[in-house]
Amino acid sequence: MSACAYVTLVTNADFALGAKALLRSLKLSGSTADMVVMHTGGVQGTALAPLADQGARLVEVDLLPTSDAFNATHARAKLHAEVPFTKGEKPAFHTPLDNFAKLRLWQLDYDRVVFLDADTLVLRNVDRLFHYPEFCAAPNVYESVADFHRMNSGVFTARPDPATFDEMLARLDAPGAFWRRTDQTFLQDFFPDWHGLPVFDNMLQYVWFNMPDLWSWADIRILHFQYEKPWQDHAKSGRLRPLIELWHAYAGDGPVPRLDELPEPPR
Repeated sequence: MSACAYVTLVTNADFALGAKALLRSLKLSGSTADMVVMHTGGVQGTALAPLADQGARLVEVDLLPTSDAFNATHARAKLHAEVPFTKGEKPAFHTPLDNFAKLRLWQLDYDRVVFLDADTLVLRNVDRLFHYPEFCAAPNVYESVADFHRMNSGVFTARPDPATFDEMLARLDAPGAFWRRTDQTFLQDFFPDWHGLPVFDNMLQYVWFNMPDLWSWADIRILHFQYEKPWQDHAKSGRLRPLIELWHAYAGDGPVPRLDELPEPPR
């Protein structure tokens, strides 16, 4: 093992599909850092095998030992009723409570980690992020500049440390705790002085049609398919077609297109 690793989380077969494309994108970026897939016990071996074939280290993790009250508060139906998603749709296979398992990365045996959600693609080498401090993340920008005050937890830098994990767990499940956007809200609270990464290190797909002037293929390093996923049929597929086709190129075994040959968003 190296001292540095890219880490993602897989909690079901759908996210394993995403992770396969992510791992291939990391390899094509030229990175030689370790690739780690944390996976919960319910993911079948047939879904995990392609990830091992890509060279990933598979690490089985448990869901966090949170209280019954915490679990009930953050159950999908309860959470989405309290804080409905109005900008996009979360797929049926998205289980909010599972998101907190990404905190397990602070228990890994690495010095430096870059976490990447399984619905991301690395379009250019981002190994420089291993030299960034804890905790760095990009703003949650996909509709307007008003979103710059919130971070997105789909890409972030971390320094694994069991003591940090223990402190997180104690704060996470405090009496009456409610984390509106699960791990994202919690991590912003835990790291209130988070360092901002450029939006190009976590470009959210809705920027394509909401803020096209911000879109620049020449600068985008990580593309993030927040809300609807590129491997499912959904109402926004037509508007996001070029991005979906790019994801499928990475998910396959053939060549991937040159970024300077990709179409520009409608302006």
